[in-house]
Parts: sequence; C-alpha cells; structure tokens
Amino acid sequence: MPKIFIKEQHKEVAYSPGENLLEILVANDIFVDNPCNGKGLCGKCKVKVLGENPTFISETEKKLLKKNEVDSGVRLSCLVIPREDIAIEIMQKETNHQVLTTGYVPTFDFQPAVHKMVFELKKPTLENQMSFEDSICNVFGAKEMDLRLLQMHRIAEETITGVFHGEDLIGLEAGDTTDFIYGVAIDIGTTTLVTALIDMKTGAEIATASMINPQKKFGLDVLTRITYEIDNPENSKEQLQHEIVKAINEMIGEMCHQCNIDRKNIYEVSIAANCTMMHFLLGVDATSIGTAPYSPVFVRAKMILAKEIGLEVAAGAKVYCLPAVSAYIGADVVAGAYVGQLQNVQENVLFIDIGTNGEMILSNHGELLSCSCAAGPALEGMNISAGTRAAEGAIEDVKITESGIELKVIGNQEPIGVCGSGILAAVKELIRTGLVRKNGAFIKKEMLDTSDYRYDMIQLDGKKREFVLKSSSEPLIITQEDVRQVQLAKGAILSGFYVLLQQANMRINQLDKVLIAGQFGAHLSADNLVGTGILPEEVSDKLVYLGNTSKTGAYMALMSVAVKKQIEELACRMEYIELGASEGYEKIFAQCLIFPG
Repeated sequence: MPKIFIKEQHKEVAYSPGENLLEILVANDIFVDNPCNGKGLCGKCKVKVLGENPTFISETEKKLLKKNEVDSGVRLSCLVIPREDIAIEIMQKETNHQVLTTGYVPTFDFQPAVHKMVFELKKPTLENQMSFEDSICNVFGAKEMDLRLLQMHRIAEETITGVFHGEDLIGLEAGDTTDFIYGVAIDIGTTTLVTALIDMKTGAEIATASMINPQKKFGLDVLTRITYEIDNPENSKEQLQHEIVKAINEMIGEMCHQCNIDRKNIYEVSIAANCTMMHFLLGVDATSIGTAPYSPVFVRAKMILAKEIGLEVAAGAKVYCLPAVSAYIGADVVAGAYVGQLQNVQENVLFIDIGTNGEMILSNHGELLSCSCAAGPALEGMNISAGTRAAEGAIEDVKITESGIELKVIGNQEPIGVCGSGILAAVKELIRTGLVRKNGAFIKKEMLDTSDYRYDMIQLDGKKREFVLKSSSEPLIITQEDVRQVQLAKGAILSGFYVLLQQANMRINQLDKVLIAGQFGAHLSADNLVGTGILPEEVSDKLVYLGNTSKTGAYMALMSVAVKKQIEELACRMEYIELGASEGYEKIFAQCLIFPG
C-alpha cells in the first residue's frame, strides 16, 4: 500500500488510493483545519506537498491559494487525491486556545440528588441465612435491588455505604465513604468543551478542564457536521459520539489526577449543550436538524446511566441532560436563561448568546419569546480570509490611529491571523475612520489624499479594495468579502433583536437589561458591539456580561433537584419564533445590514 509521510510528526500513514488527502489524515487523527468539512470552499485545509513534483492543482485551488503558495507546493488537502507515496508538511499547528470556563452564579439552595448513607450489615449465620439482597432491602425498606448491584457484590465488611440518586440505590461501597461524593458539570459547545469537577458535599468547584471540541475534524459548525453525518450514514453517528465521549473521559481523568480523586466516586454528570451536540453525545440521529422543518428527534431533559454512552465514572452514575426548546434554542441557551433568572424577572430583559448562531430570549415581565439567527462563523474568526480561532497568535483587538495600526495579539506573539473579536474590532475601526461606508463598501483609494494617514492602509488586488491589517512578507489582509461576512452576521443578530421587540410590542427604551452570555460574547466590548451596529446604541449602557452560563446552568442542575425541575419548566414556557416566517422580516433584515454612520 502507498504511504503518506508527515514530515514534522515523523509519522507515516498507509492508505488505499481513492480517498482525498484530508479524509486520510482525519481518519488517522492528524489535525488539519477544515471549516467547510472538505467541500473545497474555505481554502483553509492547506498542506505543503514536498518534493520536486507537487500534485496536480485544480482550478478551485488556483482561486483559493496565492501564487507563491502554489509555487511552493501548497495544496488544499480536500482536493488532493494521492495515488502513490508522497511526503507532506502540515501547515496548521495546534495551539493553546482561550476557553471561557467561568461565569456569574446566582444564589440557590443546594439540594443534590446524590447522597450517601452508612449502615451496619449483619452477617448471615447458620441460624439466620438471610440473603445479601434481603439484608439490604430490610435496612432501606426497599422491595428489591438492581441486578447490577448483586452482580457486583464483593463486600465482606459489616460497615457498608449506600449511594443513592434520589430514592434509587445506585451503588454499594465497603466502609464509610461519605466524604467522597463528586459530580461533573459540562458545557458542550460546537467549538469548545468545558468540564468542572464538583465536590457535591460543599458545592465547591475543585478543578476544571477544557479543550477544543474534537469534532472539528468533521467541520467547524453544526451544519457541516450534520452534512458529514448525512454523507457517511454507515458509521458517522458512532464517530461523532465517540469523539465527544472520549474527550469528556480524558478531561475527567485530567481533573481527577489533579485532585487525587478516584473517578469511581463521581456519581452524576450534568450536561448543557446545543441541540445538535446533545444528539451527537447521545448517539441520536441529528440529520433532521439540518433540513426544513428543522425538527429535532428530542428536546426534553434526559436522565440516563453514564455507562450507556461510555462515560468512565461510577458504575451506577447518572447523566442528566438539560432540556432544549427547539433545534436552535438548545439546552445551553435554556441554561443561560435560567442563570440570567428570566424565570423570575419582573423587568424587560433580553438574553443573547452570540456565536455561530445568535440565540436570543426576550423576557417581557416573565413572558418569554425566543429566536435564533444564523450569524455564521465570521464572528468566530471563520469564513474570514485571515481568520483563525481565539488561540495564541490571533489578533483579538485592533486600533487605527494616525500613527498606524495597533494590534493586540493573544499570547503577545507574532500575529498569525484574526479571531472573532479581532475581526469585529477591525470592522468597527474601519467604520469609525470612514474607510468603510454605511453600505459596507470600502471607500475608493483615490478619494484619499496621499498625505492622509489612511492612504497606505488600503490596497488594490486587481479592482478589489483591501485593508492591510499587517504588512510584511506574508501580510494579513481584510477583504471586502470579510467585511460582508461581518455585515451579514450583524444583520442577522440585529434583525432578531428587532423582531423579538416587535412581537412583544415593546420599544427599545423599554428594555431594562441586555444579558450577554457565552464563550464569544464575553470577549466583545460594548464599544465593538455598538460600533459595528450588532446591537443598537440605545442599549450600550444596559449590557451585563454573564460569562459561561451554559456550564453554570449545568452546575446548578447538578447541585439541585429543584433547579432541574425549574429549568424544565422554564424550557416549556419559552415560545420559539421562526424569524423567516415573521411579518416584514426581509425588510427588517435589509435595514439591519446598514452600518452605523
């Protein structure tokens, strides 16, 4: 069989001719950035083919790659179909990413479902040959025991600890183990995974772990991953589930090692996730979410055994999955709404989680309206020509001054690209300095005097105008298409904002608060949100940042039976509005595309 040699990893991979290079690398767990899931659209799955005779180059690659890249052997791995031994260099490197793990936690009463009880078990004698099961049932007044516990019976001691989840006996442990009761709260995002190890006796968060969602190899957003599931019906559902479960087990292991805790003392896992991620986690077909009428298989809360999905915790441990409202108002948003206390608020409050989708909930004195708008991946740095994730080397803030362009880079390193907060800051500055007009178009370079400090910031690529973010041998450019991507995201989010107000018959000045949640939202300043027109100027002094409310909601559900019930009731109270079906939506969207003047 022919082989692929990966230079920097000193690794070789055998393959059967027929698959493209990206598919081969992904199958062998070799990271290549591929936001579009190998559709030949994003131009980011670059590899360098080494040797004197690089592979044939397609017309698509000629359009997406620069001439100097083509000349040096750079190709798009999704469009390369190798048929013999080749050597390559992976151009993207895995870097340390910024992942938000903290957030506001409202006051609530601890009432966890998990608890332990110690009892003394009388050993059977010839006179009293009572069975182990009967002895246990007599102690707790139970009618019978789970067969699993009987199969596990190896306890010789008279002192035994019973582990309960609610009224259910889920475990038996030798001796007194009442000091060891742990749980895990998890936020599964499309881009990131965050876990927290919780001491359920005190409610203390004793460790956290986070990582980039390993499903990125199947595409960077939910729709490309659903497309992968559609295109690979044989085993894609199992692959998508495996990646999530494996990652969670690794993070649990990392936290337990850090705290010197036995993972067998973890008895409940509470999970908040968007609707698609929840389907992937539970191994449920998510394809219906990707096509009209976008109806998910389930939205209700689920309580299952952890071992059913392969989580490595206590044998009888339970997994609680928070409820969703619809395909695009998932458990992560419901968790956020609960943390924002929309279930109790007597004010007019808008909750918004900004990411690939902009999910919004408007509380009109307790009446809840929700919607989701397709903001697109631009606001997370994807679909941007120089876009990258929020990792070391990513530009996260931009200032245009008369002295030049000031860049703030994550990790204070040489910039390699621009992440979501960076592209938003750059567009805000382009608008502020007049380099981009209200309609989103760059001004003509000839309109600027050669003495104008902005003159050299604009360059022409043929007839296309571009903004030079960083000039060097490998410059970083913001193109007209990049600005359009941000403009479309702005139009989607702002139009959702106005439709909710319209449905509630409410004016902007009647809003008391705007709650900003999520991994991405935490990095967006009011100046950038209002400066680009994503949110109207009238709310600039009403913004409240809540942090990672998805994980916080999962934590609160873990620590309280009452919270679980209240979150489920909250999800049932939310009315979902399909923006495209709203009266006059196209006109509202068109108006919302206009940048501030």
